[in-house]
Amino acid sequence: MTAYALPADATLMILDDDAPFRTRLGRAMEQRGFTVQTVETVFEAKKSVRDNPPAFAVLDMRLEDGNGLDVIDQLHEARPDCKMVMLTGYGNLATAVSAVKRGAVDYLAKPADADDVCKALLAERGEAPEPPENPMSADRVRWEHIQRVYELCGKNVSETARRLNMHRRTLQRILAKRAPR
Repeated sequence: MTAYALPADATLMILDDDAPFRTRLGRAMEQRGFTVQTVETVFEAKKSVRDNPPAFAVLDMRLEDGNGLDVIDQLHEARPDCKMVMLTGYGNLATAVSAVKRGAVDYLAKPADADDVCKALLAERGEAPEPPENPMSADRVRWEHIQRVYELCGKNVSETARRLNMHRRTLQRILAKRAPR
């Protein structure tokens, strides 16, 4: 664990619907000096922002009751200097661009390491954070993309194969395998 120079106000909101991940990241960020509040839903996050806007936020992209992008605008209204990082289990260039255009300082794939989250949150404006120590492999990014399209197609193999422009049997073989590292 690296020591970080935190500002006087190091309040951090973590929005994630994955309870074990949210708890682990919250503890790790507290160990790094942040004052952490964890929330599970977009509704809870918006209420928290109204009541006590944080200096930093880590927002999950896909949630049960909405999207982490929905919280970015409210955070900027309540606290224009808030630095945000978007997390997602699905690497997607379009949503990354949308998150950064709306004001997120970085976009990280889950499961993100607490040190990578700290580096992204504490990077100076205009300064790109260092690349992650253990980025997802190209095979893992491909697998995540296929899983995302499969989920969006209602787990319909034929429709997913058509949209991905691949043979249905090839897709079935990929879906039957474990996720690459």
